[in-house]
Amino acid sequence: MSTNKGAGGAGGGGKKKKEVKKETKLGMAYKKDDNFGEWYSEVVVNSEMIEYYDISGCYILRPWAMEIWELLKEFFDAEIKKLKLKPYYFPLFVTENVLQKEKDHIEGFAPEVAWVTKSGKSDLEAPIAIRPTSETVMYPYFSKWIRSHRDLPLKCNQWCNVVRWEFSNPTPFIRSREFLWQEGHTVFANKEEADEEVLQILELYRRIYEEFLAVPVSKGRKSEMEKFAGGLYTTSVEAFIPNTGRGIQGATSHCLGQNFAKMFDITFENEKGERSMVWQNSWAYTTRSIGVMVMTHGDDKGLVLPPKVAPVQVIIIPVPFKDADTTAIKGACESAVYTLNQAGIRADLDARENYSPGWKYSQWEMKGVPLRIEIGPKDLANKQVRIVRRDNGTKVDIPSTDLVEQVRLLLNVIQVNLFETAKQKRDACIAPISTWDEFTAALNDKKLILAPWCDEEEVEKDVKARTKGELGAAKTLCTPFDQPDLPSGTVCFASGKAATKWSFWGRSY
Repeated sequence: MSTNKGAGGAGGGGKKKKEVKKETKLGMAYKKDDNFGEWYSEVVVNSEMIEYYDISGCYILRPWAMEIWELLKEFFDAEIKKLKLKPYYFPLFVTENVLQKEKDHIEGFAPEVAWVTKSGKSDLEAPIAIRPTSETVMYPYFSKWIRSHRDLPLKCNQWCNVVRWEFSNPTPFIRSREFLWQEGHTVFANKEEADEEVLQILELYRRIYEEFLAVPVSKGRKSEMEKFAGGLYTTSVEAFIPNTGRGIQGATSHCLGQNFAKMFDITFENEKGERSMVWQNSWAYTTRSIGVMVMTHGDDKGLVLPPKVAPVQVIIIPVPFKDADTTAIKGACESAVYTLNQAGIRADLDARENYSPGWKYSQWEMKGVPLRIEIGPKDLANKQVRIVRRDNGTKVDIPSTDLVEQVRLLLNVIQVNLFETAKQKRDACIAPISTWDEFTAALNDKKLILAPWCDEEEVEKDVKARTKGELGAAKTLCTPFDQPDLPSGTVCFASGKAATKWSFWGRSY
C-alpha cells in the first residue's frame, strides 16, 4: 500500500493540517470470497508484508513480515535449545557429485535445483548447486565428526535461506524460489531416540501453528509416495484453506532412518566396541507459515493478525476534534503507549498529523493490528479510552486505570477467538466418505476428505491420474494420528480392497 508519501507533506513539505481525502487507495479492490488469489496478493502487498521483485518467484520481505518471523523464531529457538540443539551454519553451495550421492533424494529435488555455472565471464570447472535442502551439504562432515557412541547424539540446527526453482504458480510465502527456514539435522545411536524426537519436533510445529498463528492443523504421517525423498518416513502438520478447498503442508519432521548413513558412511563404535550405523532425522518449517496465517484469518479489510505474532499489538490514535486540547490528547496517548510497553505489550502511537484519524483506522486495519485505541476530548474528560477489536470490530470504552488489565484480557480473547473461528470453518469442511462417487463429489465441493484407504501406492497414483484436471489432482495429505474407528470389513474408497486406515485427501498447494 502506498502510504501516499507525497500527500499532505509526509516528507513533502506540505501544510501541517492538510488531510488526505477518502479516495487514497486504502480499500481492497478484491473480496476474499470472490477472487481469492487476487485478494491474497493484494493483502500481502497492501499490508506492507512483501514487495514484488524483478525476478519471478522472489519477494522482498518487509519488516511487517520479518518481525512475525522473528517472533516465531524466538519461541522455536528457545524450545529446541531445551532439547540441546546447537546452532550451525553450513555453506550455501554443494558440489554436483555430493548432491547426487543419495539417488532417491536428488531425484525428488532435481527439477528445482539452481546451478551456478559461471564466475564473471569464465565457465566454472564444474557446476555448483545452490542448496535446496542441506542433507548432502552436512552429512559428509557428520561422518568426519562422529567416531564413537560418546559423540552421539549430534544435534544441529541452522536458520538460513534455501533455493528451489519453482516454476508452477509462484505465490508470496506459499511457493517462492527462495525462502527462509530453519532446518534441524540430528543423529542418534538408535531408532527409538530418533522416533521420539520426530514427534517432539512435530508437537513444536503444531504449537507454532495453533498457539501462535491460530491456525488449526492435523498431525499425521505422509504416504510412501508423499514422504521426503530418501527418508524412512515423514510426519507433518497439515492446514486447510476453506476458501480454495486446498490442503497445505505446514511443516515436516522426517525420520531418515539409516539411508543417508549408508551413503555418507556415518558410523560409530558402540559400547561393545562394534561399528554401528547411526539413525538420523531432519525437520523444517518455513516462511510459508506466514502465508498460511494470512489466508486463514485475512478478511475484506486486509490482514488480521493473531496478537501473539503481531509486531504491533495495539495502535493508539489521537482523535482531536475542532478546538480540542491537542497537547493533552497527545500526552494521554503517549502515556498509554508507555504504560502498555512497560507491561510488555507491543503498543505504538500513530501521531502523523497529515492523515485523518479515519485514514489511519483503515491503514492499521489493513495491517491487521489486533487492537486500536482511540483517545479524543470526550475520552480525556471521562478518563477513559475507546478500544476497537480488529477481528470482529466491537468497540468498548474502558477506564484509563484498567488499561493494562483490559488490553491483556482482550488480546487473549482475540487469540482464542481467531483459533476457534478458524477451527470451526476447517471442521465444517471435513467430509468423511466411503465411496468413489462421494469422494469426487466432496472434491468438487472443496472439502477436506477423510477416506478409508488400503495404503497402496498404485491406488494413490491411480487416484491422482483419475482426478487430474485444471484445478490439479487429488492426493493424500496425511494419515492423521488421531484415527476414527475403522469397522471390520471397511473397504478402500478407491480400490474396493480392505481398508487399513483413514487418510486425509484433497487438492493441495
